[in-house]
Amino acid sequence: MRRVDLTWRDVRSDHRQRLGALGETLACRHLEAHGYSVIARNFRTRHGELDLVAADSRYLVICEVKTRVGRRAGIGPLAAVGQAKRSQVRRMARQWLAERGPGGPRPAELRFDAIGIILDGRGRLIELDHVEAAF
Repeated sequence: MRRVDLTWRDVRSDHRQRLGALGETLACRHLEAHGYSVIARNFRTRHGELDLVAADSRYLVICEVKTRVGRRAGIGPLAAVGQAKRSQVRRMARQWLAERGPGGPRPAELRFDAIGIILDGRGRLIELDHVEAAF
């Protein structure tokens, strides 16, 4: 049997990845329930990773998802979508659009949304806040 040594950083990183993946799955279900088609998920760019790209008949939506466990003294997950994060998401969106090229469905308007998700300690949804045209 091979021994695997994990550091606290590895465990924390893995936990954050699982938490983020769960939040993105909940966000996808939410968007699909509201008539959007999810086009891309976790698109990697040189600037970072674009969480979700979705579309309906009117909008192409670039969506940033933030997931947290529990409530922290009135600070929700969307507080983490500050100016630096918004600029990063715009750069990632430009790369996604450039790589996609002129093919495929292209709704008339581009919109940047944010979805904040709060889970309880067992991973159950407490709150989902979808802010359309967040930035």
